[in-house]
Amino acid sequence: MPAQTPPFSQSEYDRRLRLTRQAMAEAGIDVLFVTNPSNQNWLTGYDGWSFYVHQGVILPMDGEPWWWGRMQDANGARRTVWMAEDRILHYADRYVQAADIHPMEDLASHLRIMGYGDKRIGLEMETYYFTARAFAVLVDGLPEAEFVDASTLVNWNRLIKSAEELDFMRRAARISELVIGRAMEIAEPGLRKHDLVGELFRTSVQGEHDSWGDYPAIVPLVPSGADASAPHLTWNGEALKTGEATFIEQSGCYRRYHAPLCRTIFFGKPPHYMVDAAQALTEGLNAGIEVARPGNRACDIARALDAELLKVGIERPNRCGYAVGLSYPPDWGEHTVSLRAFDETVLEPGMTFHFMPGLWMDGWGMETTETILIREDGPAECLCDVPRELFVKA
Repeated sequence: MPAQTPPFSQSEYDRRLRLTRQAMAEAGIDVLFVTNPSNQNWLTGYDGWSFYVHQGVILPMDGEPWWWGRMQDANGARRTVWMAEDRILHYADRYVQAADIHPMEDLASHLRIMGYGDKRIGLEMETYYFTARAFAVLVDGLPEAEFVDASTLVNWNRLIKSAEELDFMRRAARISELVIGRAMEIAEPGLRKHDLVGELFRTSVQGEHDSWGDYPAIVPLVPSGADASAPHLTWNGEALKTGEATFIEQSGCYRRYHAPLCRTIFFGKPPHYMVDAAQALTEGLNAGIEVARPGNRACDIARALDAELLKVGIERPNRCGYAVGLSYPPDWGEHTVSLRAFDETVLEPGMTFHFMPGLWMDGWGMETTETILIREDGPAECLCDVPRELFVKA
């Protein structure tokens, strides 16, 4: 039985299929096999923590997609996808993590039966969930097929969010506000990191009213002091300390949609260089948001930020943001547009980005970020409402 209450309307799923098939036709693809769990969800609604085994969505040029995966996850597909029962395919458990056989043997058989054994098959070659062995077995099982790299074909069609998607992102943004607010409320010298993170998890999952919290694609990142010079450290059992800055990078998540938000807190009196950097960072964010308008380019946002940071002598060699929305671990980025000086992507209404100009310096770091929405006109909208500043607790 298909999902009783799919998260989106059928017209929304039809829109997604139409966009994807247009891209498939332009690439000369006869059938697309999707392994990225975010793209599986976007096309079919499938939602489960089963992406550690081989699974995917088979999308032909007409008709409903097929979900294909492990036998014991077929019931999860029945509970979450919008398609009919006969569009759910599964392989036997004996294929799971076996040395002598591979699930792609089963997939190759299905594709041959469907008539795609000698067709152009699109594959997501650059994704976390499609292994070298999987590709080798698929090629061996379909020797007459031509394989086409379609790594981000679906991703690019997810770039402009629908009104239904934006509703989910606004719910996620409210959860992000609650988490940062709770962090600033309880953080103090002596509080152990894992106790802080435990409270952040509780707040993010509890959510608010009917906006319950899902698990985010990235865990909270809360490095302090010199550790804050590294962008991707998580937490440990140490206590927060006076004289150190801690940045808190997290995202609320509602039905797999994210709205990341980062803020930094300093205990005591911050050094002047950190105050100057925080002010420049805020001005850079303001400048970037101001030029984040339809018709401008992704690079215009990055250049506006860089101009403000250079006023205090800070040069960033990193991108300052990326497209964001629906995602699964290990990353909440969409792997399409990057906010950096050489990305010429033209901004369009409905695009959403994590404007993320973190500063990871020699011996210290800070983050102040926003999830922004490109509007029909005027500067971008910030989905969260939290002051853009260095938070200080004496």
